[in-house]
Amino acid sequence: MSERKNSEARIRANNKYNAKAYDWVNIAVPKGQKEVIQAHVKSRVKNVNSFINRAIDETMKRDTKSDK
Repeated sequence: MSERKNSEARIRANNKYNAKAYDWVNIAVPKGQKEVIQAHVKSRVKNVNSFINRAIDETMKRDTKSDK
């Protein structure tokens, strides 16, 4: 039997914090696109999540400017 990395209490604490601190958005991409995104992100930012958040922020700013 494999040993757990974190205790049950730590997992519950992390889940409780995540529920308070974050909203979750799941996206679907065409087959194979996930690997393309990961390869692009690998040399540029920390992780796919930060890349997607940056892309959303930049697009929203650009859209807001064009609405004026």
